[in-house]
Amino acid sequence: MEIKVSNDVKNQKTEVLVIGQFEGEKTNNELADKYAVEKDHFEGKFGQTYLLQTLGNAPADKILIIGLGQKDEFDANKMTEIAAKAVKKLQQIHAKQACFDLDVMFDYGKSATIGAYIADYAFDKYKTEKATRVDEITFGNVSQEQVDEGKIFGEAMKMTRDLANEPAAYATPTKLAEIAKSIEGIKTEVYDRDEIERMEMGAYLAVSKGSAQPPKFIHMKYTGKNPKKKVAIIGKGLCFDSGGMDLKPASSMLTMRDDMSGAACILGVMSALAKLEPEIEVHGLIAACENMPGQNAYKPGDILKAKNGKTIEVDNTDAEGRLTLADALCYACELGVDEVIDIATLTGACMVALGTVASGIMGNDEDMIARLIHTAKESGEKFWELPLYPEYMSSLKSDIADMKNTGSRNGGASAAGVFLQEFVSGVKWAHIDIAGTAFLEKPQKEFISGSTGVGVRTLLNYLK
Repeated sequence: MEIKVSNDVKNQKTEVLVIGQFEGEKTNNELADKYAVEKDHFEGKFGQTYLLQTLGNAPADKILIIGLGQKDEFDANKMTEIAAKAVKKLQQIHAKQACFDLDVMFDYGKSATIGAYIADYAFDKYKTEKATRVDEITFGNVSQEQVDEGKIFGEAMKMTRDLANEPAAYATPTKLAEIAKSIEGIKTEVYDRDEIERMEMGAYLAVSKGSAQPPKFIHMKYTGKNPKKKVAIIGKGLCFDSGGMDLKPASSMLTMRDDMSGAACILGVMSALAKLEPEIEVHGLIAACENMPGQNAYKPGDILKAKNGKTIEVDNTDAEGRLTLADALCYACELGVDEVIDIATLTGACMVALGTVASGIMGNDEDMIARLIHTAKESGEKFWELPLYPEYMSSLKSDIADMKNTGSRNGGASAAGVFLQEFVSGVKWAHIDIAGTAFLEKPQKEFISGSTGVGVRTLLNYLK
C-alpha cells in the first residue's frame, strides 16, 4: 500500500473519501451531514462506520464516515485504531484507492500511518489466493514528516511480524544472521558455534546441541551522531522450541515458530534506527538457536556453566529461553552500556497472569521501568510491572549447582525474572515478557491472528 500526503483531499477524485465524526457533533462534509447524520441519525460512536454513495454529487464515488467517539477521549492511540478500522472497511468493500479527510489527523499523522500499516498486513506469502488490499491512500491535514516516520515504524513492524509468522524451516538461526547482516547503517558481527564456545556461553550452547541447525550469536551495532547513551537490546531467538528432551505436547508446538518473536522485534528495531537517526548507541543482540531433542541434546539433570561462571542445574529442558538469555545478558553487561533491555516470549505463567492484553515487565531500576511503561502506553502497547522479590529465588534452589533453571509453577514469570537477574551486573536492566502478546490465536482490536510485532513501537520510541 502506498501512502501519500495532499493539501486538497476534499476535491480529489477518488473511490472513497474517509471522514470522521465525533459523538454528538457533525462531520466536515455537507453531504454526509445531510444523509448520514440528519436523516439516518449516525451517532459517531467510536469505530462505527457508515458508507454513503455520492451518486455523482461529490468527487469521491463513496464517503466512508467513521465514528471517532468522545472528543475529549481522542488521542494518538485512538487514531491508530481508527485508521486501522477504516483500512479494514476499505478492504471489505474492495476499494483500491481512498483519501482521508479527518480534521484530527494534523497531530496524529504518525499514528494514522502506523494504523494503516497494521490493518494492511497479511501473511499470505504461501497462499495462492492473496489477501484483499488497498493500493493507495492519501492523507490530508497532516505533515509529510509525520507520515514518513510512521512508515518507518510500520515497515519495522511488518518485518518483525513476517519473521515471526515464517515457518521454522525458513527463519533459521542462519537466516536471522543473514538478515541482520543485510540491514543498512548497522555494523553486524555473527559468531558461530566454535566462537560461542570460546566465549564460554555454556548455557546458550547447551540449548542448541540437539538441533541440526547451528547456533548463531548475532551482535548488531548502531551508532548515532554524538550518542548521549549506550543501550543494549536483546531478543530471545528460539527459532523453534520443541521443548527438547522434556518434549512439548503436539498442540503446544504448533505455533513455536513464534518463540523468536523477541529476536524478530530486535531485527525490526535495528532496521529502523539508521533511518530515524537517534543520538544514541544501540547494540542489538540475539542468541539464535533451536531447542530440539536430537542425539546430542542437553538433558534434565545436566549442569551448565554460564558466561559469568555461575552454574545451572537443568530442571526442565523446556525452560530454555532463560538459558540463552543468561549468556546474552552477560555479554551485554560487558559492552559498557548504560541500560540493557531484553524482550522474550519467556513464560506461560506471564500469559496466565496477563493474557494477550499486556506484556509483563520487571527489572532492577524503577525509573527505567516507569519510563518504559509510559512509553508503551503512548505507543499503543500495554506493559504491566511484575515483582522481582528475592523470595522467588527459593524455588530455583539447587543442591548441586548455584541454581536450577526452573522451579515452582507459582509465580513463574517472576521466578524467571530473578533467574535472569543473576546474569546482570553493573547496569540498569529491564526484562519484557511477551509470551501472551507476541502471537494471537484470533483477531484482537486492530490486529489479525498471528504475529503482532509487539515491542517494536515501544522500543523505537524509547530509543528515540
